[in-house]
Amino acid sequence: MNRRWGLFAVIWLLILATIYIGDRFIRDILLTDDAPRAVTPRGDLARFEQSTVTLFEEASPSVVYIFTENRGSRGSGAGSGLVWDRAGHVVTNFHVVRGADSVRVRLDDGEAVQAATIGTAPDYDLAVVRLRETRGRIRPIPIGTSGDLKVGQSVFAIGNPFGLSRTLTTGVISALNRRLPTSNDREVRGVIQTDAAINPGNSGGPLLDSAGRLIGVNTAILSDTGASSGIGFAVPVDIVNRIVPRLIRDGAVPRPGIGIVVMREDSAARLGVAGLVVSRVLPGSEAEKAGLKAADLERQLLGDVIVRVNGVPVRSVSEFAAELSQAGIGAQVELTVVNRGHQRSVWVTVMDIS
Repeated sequence: MNRRWGLFAVIWLLILATIYIGDRFIRDILLTDDAPRAVTPRGDLARFEQSTVTLFEEASPSVVYIFTENRGSRGSGAGSGLVWDRAGHVVTNFHVVRGADSVRVRLDDGEAVQAATIGTAPDYDLAVVRLRETRGRIRPIPIGTSGDLKVGQSVFAIGNPFGLSRTLTTGVISALNRRLPTSNDREVRGVIQTDAAINPGNSGGPLLDSAGRLIGVNTAILSDTGASSGIGFAVPVDIVNRIVPRLIRDGAVPRPGIGIVVMREDSAARLGVAGLVVSRVLPGSEAEKAGLKAADLERQLLGDVIVRVNGVPVRSVSEFAAELSQAGIGAQVELTVVNRGHQRSVWVTVMDIS
């Protein structure tokens, strides 16, 4: 009986040893690929992939890398831009070239070309630089419209984030008609919000629709870290298409105003005032002609407080500027003004304060 169990145990040991050795042989000899593996045929790209590839191939030659230097501060900067026309005009953000003594533009072929800033519009965070040489190597970007955009439609951003040239990111339009603060207490209205990744270095680059047309110029992100958080903003192309030709022709765009300086909003709020407190009326301005009264700080008298423009309430400089812009330079607007509890209407002509 013991012999039988001993034989049985030996047989099982032999079986287990065979399985072990066989497994090692199969894995180490038969299943191991110690040479390059054969490539599995991929087949055609999906339709949406092919359209994205084509979009990038056609649009990327119109996207440039902008380098700036400020000799006074010994600082440098970088951003993106887009080729506007065959004359060598390139559109970018104002904050990309602000204070720059030297601007260079790296084109699609990799060569860096010297450029000069010929026009800026700080109120719209837009600027135009012109290449000193073109040599026929540039391709203007196709222009679309931002008037018929829909939340949810696909968008594509091309730029140079963190110095990585010609980077493509994709996303959707997350929202429309956002307001974007710019310089001098102004704001751009109708701004496009997107979740396409926009990072430092993307500024001034194009936001494209699925047809590869320009629908916006990427300009800012909302982020605590400075990196993309999925909330980026672009100046709508309809504004760009209106401002850029003026910058090319005149170097600047008119700034609607009436010739006043107003109290800071936080200071007015501490005084319990809802509106624009006129702290100074500029000599010879339309505001002076209309009889607006400035605050008398020595006597601690507020003077005129503007609360409405053409019946629309205004509580900030940006809201006030927006109403003047809508009216246009040369137009007359009705201001509702409060002074020491008395309300009156004042008609004033919008002027260019640039």
